[in-house]
Amino acid sequence: MSSDLVLTGKSALVTGGAKRIGRAIALVLANAGANITITYRSSHAEAEQTVRDLRSLGREAQAIECDVRSEPSVRRAIGAAAQFHGRLDILVNNAAIFETAALDTLSLAQWDAVFETNTRRPFLVAREALTHLKVARGRIVNIGSLGGLRAWAGHAHYCASKAALHMLTQAMAKAFAPEVSVNCVAPGWIELDEENGERAGRFAAKAPMRRNGTAEEVAQAVLFFAAGPGFVTGQILAVDGGLGL
Repeated sequence: MSSDLVLTGKSALVTGGAKRIGRAIALVLANAGANITITYRSSHAEAEQTVRDLRSLGREAQAIECDVRSEPSVRRAIGAAAQFHGRLDILVNNAAIFETAALDTLSLAQWDAVFETNTRRPFLVAREALTHLKVARGRIVNIGSLGGLRAWAGHAHYCASKAALHMLTQAMAKAFAPEVSVNCVAPGWIELDEENGERAGRFAAKAPMRRNGTAEEVAQAVLFFAAGPGFVTGQILAVDGGLGL
């Protein structure tokens, strides 16, 4: 992780920040100096551990239970984050659903559940945070997917929801400028502890870099957008080892 405290004095909200990629993002931003609020839905124990780890870095940190599909819940979480830190500089829209399902048997309930979390949620959270972000001339980083750039037959609803998020990122970049920059990190296959095995090996073999990515590498890409040039906006950055080429 970066040792340069480029985000000192800044505050960040990471949705779904209790575990996996969200946790890695929260830790990398904290290591760069930011104070952190994470949201979680059911991962209470993991959220509390992540908060302890963030505080061990010398940062102010809190975890807020939040259903990112619910307008009142999101509004409360944004208000609590802004009040806790006194400002809000960075929003990372990370919370998402990934599901494998055959398109010809996909139910409307499955379709709607994925879009509700993966596409409507980032819109809702960004809309509620916008007033605070404009004051801070802040940053929004959405977590998209290589699946939003390349079609995966067994994940059609997921791919469509992430492609919509990529377009939403670009629409937000236009709508929220010049005060707020909006970008998107689109991970390919990311190696997580519970996802080792034959399938991961197949993806690694297909990637020009001959390996899968790590949560840390996704988090470092988020840090670039959070701390890098504010003139960069509306961009979709694939972190995929060349898998999408």
